[in-house]
Amino acid sequence: MQRYYTITQLTQEFDITTRTLRFYEAQGLVTPSRRGRQRLYTPGDRTRIKLILRGKRLGFSLSEIREMIEMYGSAPGEAGQLRLLLGKISARREELLEKQRDIELTLLELDEVENGAKARMAQLGADVASEDA
Repeated sequence: MQRYYTITQLTQEFDITTRTLRFYEAQGLVTPSRRGRQRLYTPGDRTRIKLILRGKRLGFSLSEIREMIEMYGSAPGEAGQLRLLLGKISARREELLEKQRDIELTLLELDEVENGAKARMAQLGADVASEDA
């Protein structure tokens, strides 16, 4: 395992911009040390970046991600972190299921409107054919 990672290594590994990493640093989510103007990230910083990106993919806010990450190093530690994570997963799942229900209802309504429009088009086609005769 490497002792330090450069900003270039991490941006390439995680396919993110240097601006993103600097933003995470400004938010206090990672704390690289410096050698002159070069930022040096520890394996712990690398793990935090990985967790931040996973949390974002799952739809968590940065403040939620911060809360979960910061809980790891203090009481109640990992068990508390896992309880918090499970609660947030449950809430996120319910939110997504609600959105899924809304989407399914919208799709049904679109089908209904589309079928009505097609039926009316067929009537107009029959009406137009009758008027031409």
